[in-house]
Amino acid sequence: MKTVIIHGQNHNGSTCHIARELAQKLGTETTEFFLPRDFGEFCCGCTQCFIKSEAKCPHYDKLSPITRAIDEADVIILESPVYVFHATGAMKAFLDHYGWRWMIHRPEQSMFKKQGVCISTAAGAGMKSANKDMADSLFNWGVAKIYRYGNAVRATDWASISEKKRRSIDRATSSIARKNRQKARQG
Repeated sequence: MKTVIIHGQNHNGSTCHIARELAQKLGTETTEFFLPRDFGEFCCGCTQCFIKSEAKCPHYDKLSPITRAIDEADVIILESPVYVFHATGAMKAFLDHYGWRWMIHRPEQSMFKKQGVCISTAAGAGMKSANKDMADSLFNWGVAKIYRYGNAVRATDWASISEKKRRSIDRATSSIARKNRQKARQG
């Protein structure tokens, strides 16, 4: 099995740590991309991806390594810290580039067998809406099963998270990994 993690930020904070913890528990080969470092372009709304082909997107060459990794993955993890009650702007800009892949435009049959995980953290609140931002795209890509995990870590970095909170994260990532493996075995 293969996993791809799309990080909605460039730093290795608590959200990144949780995504990596989950990938490790899945025991899969993992590929990671950081936004905006690995892709930071804004969709210019040219509609070429809808009308002709995603290869006509002016950002196609920069985006294609990530598209290949998504296509090869069995599990897609989208993670983002909460920025003003939503996913990061970098994550939103990234997801905008995949409108062509939505079921209504050009469904990709391989997506129907994939699993997705949306992970968000915040010092306070907003995980539900941040996860919804990411899960909406996974759903509209046709991803078969989507898990959501949000945690109010009450800290701005991993080192500041309490031991009690870390144990809670460990239990949650173990549960998601177990469910993911069971779903993969069922086909």
